[in-house]
Amino acid sequence: MAYPTVDKPYGLKPINLIGGQPYAGSTRLMKIASGYNTSIYYGDVVKRVSNGTVEKDTGTSTATPVGIFLGVTYTNPTTSQKQFAQYWPAGTVASDAYAYVVDDPDVLFKVVTVSTGTTVAFYGPELVGENAVMVQNAGSNTTGDSAVGIFGGNTATTASFPLRIVDLVPDTSNGANGYCEYICKFNAPYAASNNTGTVVTMTGGHQYLNPTGV
Repeated sequence: MAYPTVDKPYGLKPINLIGGQPYAGSTRLMKIASGYNTSIYYGDVVKRVSNGTVEKDTGTSTATPVGIFLGVTYTNPTTSQKQFAQYWPAGTVASDAYAYVVDDPDVLFKVVTVSTGTTVAFYGPELVGENAVMVQNAGSNTTGDSAVGIFGGNTATTASFPLRIVDLVPDTSNGANGYCEYICKFNAPYAASNNTGTVVTMTGGHQYLNPTGV
């Protein structure tokens, strides 16, 4: 049986929950500020900000995610009709804009490994168990899909890296023990000291797991 070729990264694609927990694909509606001037694509990472809205999380080696963006609803300022869309166009003026966000800290998702930009690359099973950084490519206004991937050449035990690789996807292997899709989860916040080393705070990681909030 032939499997589809993965020719580009597609962002973060939720598939289930860690530990075999039931997963119903549920999302939470989170407000986007009217006029927010950064496009957010299906599969992008988003974060809560201090005014209670969500924005695209552009982090790479560090991030403070609240979840994965899976579309948006708002009143189209041109047609005045309610719109359900794959992505949020930068600068849209709509006071009723809400993102659909998978915000469960236990969500597992597929993501593509790249060597640079959107160049898909194959890596070995030794990546499983390590932490990974995100590669923030621009999404597509045509499909509405994200192009975020992870950099397969820079996985490590570094606590600040935002994603943990928990498994690989065998279906799209190159047949030579190389893999271009891995299953990941969001990491928890990590402890960071100030310059004197006397004050320790929690930073980074999934926002629901950070006791200091946003």
